[in-house]
Amino acid sequence: MTGLKLFRTDTTNSGMTEVMPRLAEIEADVQALVEGHMETLLGVRFLASEYSTGPAHGGRIDSLGLDENGSPVIIEFTDRR
Repeated sequence: MTGLKLFRTDTTNSGMTEVMPRLAEIEADVQALVEGHMETLLGVRFLASEYSTGPAHGGRIDSLGLDENGSPVIIEFTDRR
């Protein structure tokens, strides 16, 4: 994949129009975009970014949210350049 394609819904072109492409140069760009629109994109309520898993595990969850049932949703982003 050479870049992230973005689309918006509309009433023409079968309901979808491609937005001018913009390559996400770093993982943080994609993470910020998803977190800012998590409810719309995934139906998940955003809770936290870079959430600590605590001293026992010593890690972080990139993005944490809750689905419509109140279940946790974990999203991890990976830069595959």
